[in-house]
Amino acid sequence: MLLPRLRQQVLDANLALVRNGLVLFTFGNASGISRADGLVVIKPSGVPYSEMTPEHLVVTDLNGKIVEGHLRPSSDLPTHLVLYKSFPEIGGVSHTHSEFATAFAQACSPIPCFGTTHADYFRGEVPLTEAMTQHEIATGYEENTGHVIVRRFRNLNPQEVPGVLVASHAPFTWGPTPAAASETSAILETVARLAYHTLQIRGDLGEASSFLREKHFQRKHGSSAYYGQPGNTEKK
Repeated sequence: MLLPRLRQQVLDANLALVRNGLVLFTFGNASGISRADGLVVIKPSGVPYSEMTPEHLVVTDLNGKIVEGHLRPSSDLPTHLVLYKSFPEIGGVSHTHSEFATAFAQACSPIPCFGTTHADYFRGEVPLTEAMTQHEIATGYEENTGHVIVRRFRNLNPQEVPGVLVASHAPFTWGPTPAAASETSAILETVARLAYHTLQIRGDLGEASSFLREKHFQRKHGSSAYYGQPGNTEKK
């Protein structure tokens, strides 16, 4: 069996989406990439999470050709592949239809940074893509979903903003590993829920000060980061 370690990591990332209440039935998916091999491991389409084993996962190349696996890969595979090819630093991608993040996506609204919980993980608002054209939807929809995300990141660093809302659709997140991508999906849902409740309390509130936002992001992710323990690459 190809890539057994990555298969287990991807399975664990998918199961974490269920454990964190981010997916319903077979909604959502997570994947991982072996850059050395140029291969991607992804959840199969429509298979219940409770039944999945590492053997169920599908291995493809970066063109979407199945290298190993007897099941059809997730229908969102083309989106994942575009992200892997466009963001060379990432090692995992996660996609959910979690309630609050998806509500912002359906409202075609980015998520403003109202406080430090958000700023700890996203350097600025959680961005929203432009709406896809009729042609993009009709022809190569899933691949074009990836392209519309990449266009939104022309002037953004995907390592500093590890997620996006696809207009009228749902969120995608990513990270250095499948586990990190899945964890960011959970963080994004929390950030979206907090933003929703904040707006219910005070609808005219502006974002937190740029100085406070930058302080919180840099203390975790900057060159002089001091949050967590030395040598711990997964700062909490």
